Amino acid sequence: MEILDGKKISNDIKQEIAVEVAKMKDRGEKVPHLAAVLVGNDGASLTYVGSKVRSCKKIGFESTLIQLPEDTSEEKLLEQVAALNNNPDIDGYIVQLPLPKHINEQKVLLAVDPSKDVDGFHPENFGRMALDMVSFIPATPFGIMELLRRYNVDTSGKHTVVIGRSHIVGRPISILMSQKGKAADATVTLTHSRTKNLKEFTKNADIIVSALGVPDFLKADMVKEGVVVIDVGITRVPDSSEKGYYITGDVDFKEVAPKASYITPVPGGVGPMTIAMLLQNTLLARKRRA
Repeated sequence: MEILDGKKISNDIKQEIAVEVAKMKDRGEKVPHLAAVLVGNDGASLTYVGSKVRSCKKIGFESTLIQLPEDTSEEKLLEQVAALNNNPDIDGYIVQLPLPKHINEQKVLLAVDPSKDVDGFHPENFGRMALDMVSFIPATPFGIMELLRRYNVDTSGKHTVVIGRSHIVGRPISILMSQKGKAADATVTLTHSRTKNLKEFTKNADIIVSALGVPDFLKADMVKEGVVVIDVGITRVPDSSEKGYYITGDVDFKEVAPKASYITPVPGGVGPMTIAMLLQNTLLARKRRA
């Protein structure tokens, strides 16, 4: 069993980006500028956006954090999105999800300029990705693909079962892994909450990507020997520790790891890769704008 160390690979990617940014500075070029819009004070969102800002500073990017109060109207948020679209200094930006319930997320995401959509959520980018055209790939699926590539995991002709059909992870990773290329060429089955006899699919899978959000859902009796397991789930489970919770994924790691050939830990697996690939998308955005 080998751990797919997302923390290590993400640090490698950040270092590679930092070297490229330093060369841009030496040539007198504008360095990438990433902005983030955060509405409200959701704890997980604050932590995630803060990590992005620190990562930008570490690799030489410029960054802007726009914090708006919880009661910000949809109209005001759309005005902020329009301002970012029209700001030539901003190469890419994200609107941190989830948004407060009174704001229509889809309406906001549709308003983002696709050329600055480094989250890869705009329908134009999703459609281009599905057609294997140049686009911004959603950061989490992009990170999964890069992790598989860098560990040289054999995916060609393998049966991959994806658990979860979200637009952010499940659907895009099912498309990417079925396309031609490294870490792809797989035969993909997309499963979800309505799938009957899910265990029959997972027990026959060579690779499992679980993006369900249910703690310790995948057990040892649901997988075969030698399976590759990518755990996208990340859930805070209350406990009696000082923090008051612990972080776990969709996979019962202690049970499943002994049967796996490769497995991602939680935390330290897919999570760090998401931020690294957001930065990679921002670098791509700067190059395309240049």
